[in-house]
Amino acid sequence: MAVKIRLQRHGKKNFAFFHIVVADSRSPRDGRYIEQIGSYNPNTNPATIVLNSERALAWLKVGAEPTLTARRILSYEGVLLRHHLDGGVAKGALTQEAADKKWNDWKAQRDAKVEAKVSGIKNAAIEAKKAAKAEETKVNEARAEALAKKAAEAAAAAKAAEAAEAAEEAAEAVAEEAAAEAPAEEAAEAPAEA
Repeated sequence: MAVKIRLQRHGKKNFAFFHIVVADSRSPRDGRYIEQIGSYNPNTNPATIVLNSERALAWLKVGAEPTLTARRILSYEGVLLRHHLDGGVAKGALTQEAADKKWNDWKAQRDAKVEAKVSGIKNAAIEAKKAAKAEETKVNEARAEALAKKAAEAAAAAKAAEAAEAAEEAAEAVAEEAAAEAPAEEAAEAPAEA
């Protein structure tokens, strides 16, 4: 019986998450399995991996073969490095303390990388919000400036209309005075002729 460490798909369309299982290679992808050793959710950033490293290591030691994606997950979590170091200890190439030190150094370095990525994502989100806010402020200022310009133009047009109206009224008043003076002059001229 060939035993595989592989992913078992769950979730819904376009939003899948996976269980990491140990299963017979002949069983269906989402079918019967021997043991569930973790889960993998690629929908988060960075992807969420929950893995029982001890059980995964135990299955690797008895000959379980990981699929390509499962191998990447195990490598990311350090299970394959641990398996490699344990092999070196078994052969006498290095001591258990040296193997533990190498694994702990790698784990600290990997955790620092993950933390840097998480903080980078947070900082990028904060910067994006700041940039969006600055852009919105710029747009609002341009709109306010355009509205102020439009209001000034409307006020100038209203003043011009008022001035034109006042000039028209003044012209009418002058015309009325001229019309009123003209009959008076005619009346004054008529008795003089008589």
